[in-house]
Amino acid sequence: MTTGSAHTGSARTGSAHTGSARTASGDAELELILDAIGPRLRRLRRDRGLTLDALAATTGISVSTLSRVESGLRRPTLDLLIPLARAHRVALDQLVAAPASGDPRVHLRPLRKERGSVLVPLTQYPGRVRVFKQVLAPRAPELVTHEGYEWLYVLAGRLRLVLGEKDVTLRPGEVAEFDTTEPHWFGPDDANAVEILHLFGPRGDQAVVRAGPSTPPAPPTTPKASATTA
Repeated sequence: MTTGSAHTGSARTGSAHTGSARTASGDAELELILDAIGPRLRRLRRDRGLTLDALAATTGISVSTLSRVESGLRRPTLDLLIPLARAHRVALDQLVAAPASGDPRVHLRPLRKERGSVLVPLTQYPGRVRVFKQVLAPRAPELVTHEGYEWLYVLAGRLRLVLGEKDVTLRPGEVAEFDTTEPHWFGPDDANAVEILHLFGPRGDQAVVRAGPSTPPAPPTTPKASATTA
C-alpha cells in the first residue's frame, strides 16, 4: 500500500511537471508571435511607401502608438490590429502569423455550406472585390437583392441565372455580370452541382474587358501629293 501511494505521488508529480512544461512552451510560443507583429507591421508600412503620419491619418491611431507597436514597446491589441489590417489590405491572421518565408502557396480553407454547397475564398485581404470559387448544389430558386455588383464564370456544369424577368443558362466558359440590387438567383440548371468563379464588389465597380491593345493604334498617315510642274 505504501509503495503504491509513493508511485501515485510520483505520477502526480510527473503530471504536474509535464503540465508546467507545456504551459511554459505555450507562453514562449505566444511571446515569439507577439514579438514578430511589430517588425511585420513596420515592413508592411515601408513596402507600401507610407509614413507614420500617413498611416495615422488613415487608421485614426496616433503616431506615437504606431511607433511603439512597430518597435515592440507596446503589445498590439485587436482594436489596433483591425484598422491596420484594413489599411494595409491584408487579412488579420497575416499580421499575427505570417506564412513561411519563400512559400508562394495559398492555403485555401473551403467552407461547407448548407445542402452540400462549398465556398472557397480566393482573396485573403479586405479589398474592394472579393473572389470565391463555389460548388453549388441543387436548391430551390429564391430571389434576393442587396447592394453590390457580381461576376459569375462557369467552370463546370450548367448554371441557371434568374435576373428579374430573365432566366438564362450558362455553360462552361460563359460569363454573366449584373447589379445585385436587381432581384436575382443562381444555381445548378439540373440535378448536378455546378462549379463557378464568383466575384463580388461594391456597386459601381464593373468589369473592364479588353479585346485588343490597351493603347489605340496611331492613325494612318495620308500620303502627300507629289508636286507637278506645268
